[in-house]
Amino acid sequence: MKAKTISIPVTRNSTDSAPMRAIWMLTLAVMLLMLQTVMGHARSAPESFADLAEEISPSVVNITTTTTIAAPTGQMPGPIVPEGSPFEDFFKDFMDRGGNGQRPRRSQALGSGFVISEDGYIVTNNHVIAEADEIEIEFFDGTMLPAKVIGRDPKVDIALLKVESDVPLPFVAFGDSDIMRVGDWVMAIGNPLGQGFSVSAGIVSARNRALSGTYDDYLQTDAAINRGNSGGPLFNMDGQVIGVNTAILSPNGGSIGIGFSMASNVVTRVVDQLKEFGETRRGWLGVRIQDVTADVAEAMGLETAAGALVTDVPEGPAAEAGIKSGDVIIVFDGVTVEDTRGLVRKVGNTEVGKEVRVVVLRDGKTQTLKITLGRRETAEGTIPAVVEASEAPIEKDILGLTVTEMSDELRGKMGLPDGAEGLVVKAVDEATEAFEKGLRPGDVLTEAGQQKITSVADLEARIKDAHEAGRKSLLLLVRRAGEPRFVALSLE
Repeated sequence: MKAKTISIPVTRNSTDSAPMRAIWMLTLAVMLLMLQTVMGHARSAPESFADLAEEISPSVVNITTTTTIAAPTGQMPGPIVPEGSPFEDFFKDFMDRGGNGQRPRRSQALGSGFVISEDGYIVTNNHVIAEADEIEIEFFDGTMLPAKVIGRDPKVDIALLKVESDVPLPFVAFGDSDIMRVGDWVMAIGNPLGQGFSVSAGIVSARNRALSGTYDDYLQTDAAINRGNSGGPLFNMDGQVIGVNTAILSPNGGSIGIGFSMASNVVTRVVDQLKEFGETRRGWLGVRIQDVTADVAEAMGLETAAGALVTDVPEGPAAEAGIKSGDVIIVFDGVTVEDTRGLVRKVGNTEVGKEVRVVVLRDGKTQTLKITLGRRETAEGTIPAVVEASEAPIEKDILGLTVTEMSDELRGKMGLPDGAEGLVVKAVDEATEAFEKGLRPGDVLTEAGQQKITSVADLEARIKDAHEAGRKSLLLLVRRAGEPRFVALSLE
């Protein structure tokens, strides 16, 4: 970009030279201040990472785990040697030495970690130490110490270890991952491919990545991360840990510049709980939810496709507070709910036993409910409540579906609870929207237009109501193997 030229008039009158110099100096000062402000928004690349690497490397550790693998239950195939042959004993000894005898064997694996306190607490990935019988920590100065597991959290793949040391250990602090921006410089240190205390640098490539976990919040980086980097720290330029290197995206197992570090603001909550309780204690609302898509929003008459749509309310805090299937949760504990992922993370990060206000949309109106959160770990595996029995079956083709009313015979064939209600899908026309949206034979329709249905007449009445309300689609609550979800089908 061509620099902008600023012209300042200068008089040759000697009596005005001093004031004009003052104006010139003031203008120059303002220009320099503006330039510093602009430069402050774009932090330049460091000339070298050497000083930072030297400062924080002593806090990073190599982790070696040893696992005992049980002996195989069956004899491994070997060469066939005639009984009584002079080679019989030779081949028996050979097979035993080669590990094919009935003996357990020991396996070793490598990973990384970092010290977070001078008294020896160490953070790493859960998958690094998950099956380990022994854990050995190698420090930057070559010291080796055994470690014990304080606690683990498979959901975010974090583990907390502890070593006993006669001297205070060098450690690092966590930084705020929420203030990291795409393009910020970062540095990784770890034990890639067994090459301990290796340093790589890059930038934050993306934020808020989710891979497969409920509570995932990854920073994506192009800093080289390889096997063995797992559990190592990702640093900002102030030497603070803003992520724990956890996974790579690669077609061949090597770094291609797409690595993922669990954000520090997720890790710190987990570490604090592991340190205090030896386990995690996450809040539990007690609902099953799905995102509000555009077609679902239209079918419900909502202005925007946002919030978390409640598909089921098993016995628990939400049921006790009065939340119902079909409610849309729009605010949780004072925070607007954009989607299900955000709600799950917010609930999980809220203190167990806390009373929170939850705002829901129901029948076009908002309601505020007070809910005392339970504990997720205790509640996992809760079986949803079932409903009462239905009457004799009637079959009909409607909305691309062949549906029949529930009967005791169908409940038995489908393995449904005795009190299961709804319409059973017997067939789906593959040329219809219903098939495109994933409905299949064996699905059970339990609600239409956010009202319970137990008969074909109920479904037809809900379709009529939707037409009269001027809606273009009908919202169905579909259950498959007990799992509920909402599907909006076009009425045109």
